[in-house]
Amino acid sequence: MSASSTPTLSSSYLTPQQVAKELNVSTDTVMRRFSKEPGVIDLGTPEACHKRRHRVLRIPRATLERVIRESRVA
Repeated sequence: MSASSTPTLSSSYLTPQQVAKELNVSTDTVMRRFSKEPGVIDLGTPEACHKRRHRVLRIPRATLERVIRESRVA
């Protein structure tokens, strides 16, 4: 494995629970806020007839940092 393919901290993926703890918000807030962000991976199941959708998100640290940076008031 070369040094360029070694995962770095900036390319790590976080769960919604980890992001919620870091931002001091609820997991539901993280799911709503990050579900449509580019780069977020949705591993859940789609909604089926009479069955609710199951969401499993993985949020890249770079996306989290970008959203934090964009949400700050100048």
